[in-house]
Amino acid sequence: MSLALTGVHHLTAITADAAANRRFYVETMGLRLVKKTVNQDDVSAYHLFYADGQASPGTDLTFFDWPAPRERRGSNSIVRTGLRVADEAALAWWRERLSARGVTVSDIAERAGRPSLDVEDGEGQRLRLVADGGVGEARPWEASSVPAERQIRGLGPITISAPKLERTARVLTEVMNMRHVAEHADPDGVGRVHVFAMGEGGGPETELHVAVQPGLGFAGQGAGGAHHVAFRTPDRAGLTAWTERVTEAGLRSSGEVERYYFRSLYFREPGGVLFEIATDGPGFAVDEPAETLGERLALPPFLEPRRAEIEAGLKPL
Repeated sequence: MSLALTGVHHLTAITADAAANRRFYVETMGLRLVKKTVNQDDVSAYHLFYADGQASPGTDLTFFDWPAPRERRGSNSIVRTGLRVADEAALAWWRERLSARGVTVSDIAERAGRPSLDVEDGEGQRLRLVADGGVGEARPWEASSVPAERQIRGLGPITISAPKLERTARVLTEVMNMRHVAEHADPDGVGRVHVFAMGEGGGPETELHVAVQPGLGFAGQGAGGAHHVAFRTPDRAGLTAWTERVTEAGLRSSGEVERYYFRSLYFREPGGVLFEIATDGPGFAVDEPAETLGERLALPPFLEPRRAEIEAGLKPL
């Protein structure tokens, strides 16, 4: 069996203010809240999933709601989350919209090979809107405040920081079958950015960027930072094959974990960044009608008997 990851599945970050987080990503960024559930390993915390109109794999930006201090920025961490838009006209539209709302934004410039706009949410979460040329199918959300042609189309490159390239690159290429396809100057002015791609088709949704930034201190995880990045495999057979491959490579892993909406495998790359490989299905409509996704607290069957207890421990959104 030839193993190939097909792109970024989701990016999970941390917020200390779920209500403000929801307002920003739904009302300002125009994303759809497609699943309001809890962290299955810590049911006192919301797990919020924002995505495109159909909750497609590869479009999910998700957040754990933890009462954590702000992230301490540094190396050995996920440092930037790419979000794809159609073209440079969309970037200009977004810059005007976000600036008018007091959001921290950069100038539009070419970064790591593509026109882009850097953005920070109210907690300092670092995002990068990337023009993807409008290639491939988009699934806009009809109820979004953002016009369909300007909406975020899905996840783009995820950037991690490492003090050295070699050990991380070896896992990406020799274990995860990614290809080193490009190298650019670091847009943040420190070191170089190396571009690794998954699958055969290419495109920003298949890329992991490694910013080699020697001399930075270690990051401290917290609100405004990222928790882990997940990569796509189509089904459970693929995940089982990846589990075997990761084990054979001598990497410690979680083993397969049933998340109900998808099935997952977790392990860390040599710099300590948490990776996940997740199946595309069954998806978020497995327990809610597609037209009402995210409108109520959804719990997987193994947590449903604890609904009253869980709901009592959550803050209203």
